[in-house]
Amino acid sequence: MKNSQRHRNPFIRVLAVTIAFLILCSPSVSLGWGAGGHMMTAQIAFGRLTPQARAKANELLAIEIDPVAETRKSTDFINASHWADDLRPFPEFDSFKPLHFIDKPFSLDGTPLPEIVPENIVKALKDNVEILKTSTDKKAQAQALRFIIHFVGDIHQPLHCTAKVSHNRPDGDKGGNLFLMKILGDDGELRDTNLHSYWDGGIGTFPRSGPNFAPPPLSSVLTAARLARRSNPATNRALRLNRPFNFDAWANESFRLGKSVVYTNIREGKRPTAAYNKRARRAARQRVAWGGYRLAALLNAIWAEE
Repeated sequence: MKNSQRHRNPFIRVLAVTIAFLILCSPSVSLGWGAGGHMMTAQIAFGRLTPQARAKANELLAIEIDPVAETRKSTDFINASHWADDLRPFPEFDSFKPLHFIDKPFSLDGTPLPEIVPENIVKALKDNVEILKTSTDKKAQAQALRFIIHFVGDIHQPLHCTAKVSHNRPDGDKGGNLFLMKILGDDGELRDTNLHSYWDGGIGTFPRSGPNFAPPPLSSVLTAARLARRSNPATNRALRLNRPFNFDAWANESFRLGKSVVYTNIREGKRPTAAYNKRARRAARQRVAWGGYRLAALLNAIWAEE
């Protein structure tokens, strides 16, 4: 009787939907680049894979792994890049959520810094690379590859490696998720967002996801990836492509960029200036491009050893 009354009560149903929506939209939810940014990184990497590495990647991505229905939507290298974020609705994969970031803390007001959680993106990359190199389980390798493609993108997003600590937020701002700000929407009206989401979208320049997180069209990804490559050629010595397993260095690089660019000359609750946007867009394109170059170097090195 009680169950019947509960399901007939429209207020309860509306309340439940509202609570679920608020949870999904909570600023504490930390994502990496949007699907567009991840696909740009993967597109750049795929074009630089050796024939052997490309064949191995295609072989593993064709293997069905759980959740099968979701995995079937991303059997190519480019779309596999957002698979780890596609797992968000599946509670059985909740344990993987902390592996998308390593919030290295910093403070400008002397607040003591919290410890870095040991289960983080640097460890996740090391673990999945080891699986890809040594496991004889093809499904385990297929899952590891998908995580690697995604995590290399994430570790190059500065706010996946940086968290601002203050007296008001002694545990940090969750990689900018709690740093609220204003931006101008497509309709010309100001709207609320957070710093992390702003950077996920490449400061409004990366290809946008469609309804229900549908990935952007590949044509827009190709164009954006070409722009990122042209702006950041792979000949830059700072890339150190001869050190493809140096994940700690990549995280430290993002951390320094977080302090020097992401959190500099921007105020909570305000719109970013044109000067901030210009510098931030340049940095975001660089990180996507460098992630692509390094992802290719990483996979080429792994499969060259075979």
